[in-house]
Amino acid sequence: LPMAFRNVNARRHIGLQQLSSLASTGKTFLGPMKSHKFIVDETTNQSTLICSAVRLIESLDLTSAVGQLLNETIQAQKKEFKTGTSTLLFLVGAWSNAVVECLQQNIPVPAIVSVMSEGLNSCCERIQCLQIPIHDVKRELCSSRVRPKAFESKTGQVGRDSLTNPWNLLYFQREISATEEAITINSCSLQGDDCNFNKCLVSPMTGFGPVASVVKAVGDKSSSGPSGSGVTASSCITRKLTHSRHFSTPGKSCFSSEQGNFQGYLSRPSADTCGCSGLGHLAMALNHGNQTSVKLLQSIAAYQQERAECSVSSQINITEIVTCCVLGLPEGYSCVSPGFVTLVSPEQATVIIHFADKPLRILLMDGDLSKQYRHLGFNRPCNVRTILEHPNPQGGRAGDTWLSRMSDILMSFEVNLVLVKGNVCKNFMERCIASRILVIGCVARDVLRAFETATGAQAVTYLSQLNASCIGNGAWAELWKGSDGCAVDLGELMPARISAGGIRLLTAVLTTALPSKAQLLEDQFWTLLYRLHHALKDGKVFPGGGAVELLCLSHIQALAEQPGRPGNDKAVRELPSPWLAEYKSAVLQALASGWKQYLSVVLCNTAKATSELEAGAAVDHHLQKAAACGSPSTYILEEFRRGVVLRGGSDPFLDQVTVKVCDNIAAKTEAWRRALDLVLLVLQTDAEIVTGPRRNQILNSPLSSEFMFL
Repeated sequence: LPMAFRNVNARRHIGLQQLSSLASTGKTFLGPMKSHKFIVDETTNQSTLICSAVRLIESLDLTSAVGQLLNETIQAQKKEFKTGTSTLLFLVGAWSNAVVECLQQNIPVPAIVSVMSEGLNSCCERIQCLQIPIHDVKRELCSSRVRPKAFESKTGQVGRDSLTNPWNLLYFQREISATEEAITINSCSLQGDDCNFNKCLVSPMTGFGPVASVVKAVGDKSSSGPSGSGVTASSCITRKLTHSRHFSTPGKSCFSSEQGNFQGYLSRPSADTCGCSGLGHLAMALNHGNQTSVKLLQSIAAYQQERAECSVSSQINITEIVTCCVLGLPEGYSCVSPGFVTLVSPEQATVIIHFADKPLRILLMDGDLSKQYRHLGFNRPCNVRTILEHPNPQGGRAGDTWLSRMSDILMSFEVNLVLVKGNVCKNFMERCIASRILVIGCVARDVLRAFETATGAQAVTYLSQLNASCIGNGAWAELWKGSDGCAVDLGELMPARISAGGIRLLTAVLTTALPSKAQLLEDQFWTLLYRLHHALKDGKVFPGGGAVELLCLSHIQALAEQPGRPGNDKAVRELPSPWLAEYKSAVLQALASGWKQYLSVVLCNTAKATSELEAGAAVDHHLQKAAACGSPSTYILEEFRRGVVLRGGSDPFLDQVTVKVCDNIAAKTEAWRRALDLVLLVLQTDAEIVTGPRRNQILNSPLSSEFMFL
């Protein structure tokens, strides 16, 4: 094969430059106030709104080897955690630039690899002191919703009584709006097996608690804020968190005095006023600027906790949750419904209307429902070409014969409902509709399992395997109803709800009037759901808002000042001793620059700084104060308890509302490791060898001088 060889220049590493360029595209995804991007398909002229590194990388034309490595790294992070990809993407770019600067200072590659790796390992060990057990988090979240501001003496010292937890971060409410509703999740009373299956579970836009308003913080004066942002006192308070991760004050509070007219999965009076054993508030703490998903997750947590009879484990079962995007409705119609909600055609909707209030016999298919489908592992005979499998003496077409035979099987067993994991033959679908048999294709495996458990059905691969024991009973179908109790007719596709008695399945119905936003809403929901899942799985969380990154920066400063060799690598031990101290300090500072840029960009994205230079100066200021304190971790925890880190102490709204901001432990640290591993892998690549029919393309390109043709 034609082959070209390109040497990677050590002073301007091509691979690292490519990484930096690709990573720079996701800079605006950091922080709670993310900037969305439109991805336009040139072939179809359709656009999609994205706000995650995963969707961005999937949309880019990654033809280079470095781009493919970056895609694999991000996909691995997504597959394991479903979160942390934006952090990973940004740190890949920041550390790539830092390593290039090290190369320009003639620092040997082994020294860079060894010192950066050990520096990251040391930081990951140092931040373990910030971990907070989940049971402490939930107990504190449920015990108090608003804390008065910390007692402040005349000397300006903060009273220690209010500094009880390292994650008790202060958040502020600048604008109080009565146009949105706040939800208080209590335990739910289930009526029967399906909690009024004719209605949706919970609508986030429906208020169903007592009249809520905001309590003015102790010592606060309404005249201290801008016009229209005063806070009034009341006997009842509910807090809504809009942006929760990085230093940002929420734009609006969501309180309403209106009672919802929604009749569905309503809460009953309960001693557990926080609801769902604190999972609702924990979801708010893990929220990073996505309020709609928080409300849906609170509903899911309340439902699952009630079904589990408020078990001590307080786990979220992800296998019992699916999503359905409904286009054409306002986002306020988003809710959680028991059972399986999916989109059907108008013809299928007529069949569902015919089934109103009737129990259905259900069949589950584990594969495609088509004549050509064969199960995985099926081996056709070698050297044999099948002309006709089932000869028809009457002279009809073979396809018609198969359709008739399969239809007869369903009708003989009186099957009303068929759920198929794969695709369904269009002609067979039409014949089933004519026979008033509802067939739903592309059903997730978890949905099939839920219906297996609830109805007693057994999944089959082919209809020819069907027997009486495979049929389930007790299912029903209806058109999905919005929060107003009316069925929704959207023309081409209509949402329908399929359920069964005692089924352990919930559907998060995500509504939007913008088709390009559907994928974004679904991604945001699953991201928050997995954040909560991993927090419960780890049993502990990190304080959010930049506390962990700030402690890493402080720790790097301490490491840089410590004498000693930078690593145990043999290649490093062979380096001249006078160079070691210089290498160590420079490489560690390069590692720290990634976290510093991270904090600076977040501050800029949240409008807390006008430029990255100003944001970097604020970070340096706190690092100096942390070093002067003698115990950086103590200083950082105290500042975050007070809520003034990277925020400024002159904010007149400093002590109005307390919220808790948390981050996943494993997802955050693994994103750091994957980012650094990718950068160091590309760093240690010394050549790019191109094979295949690209010789003429390379010869005619401006980069032809860099290649040596073999």
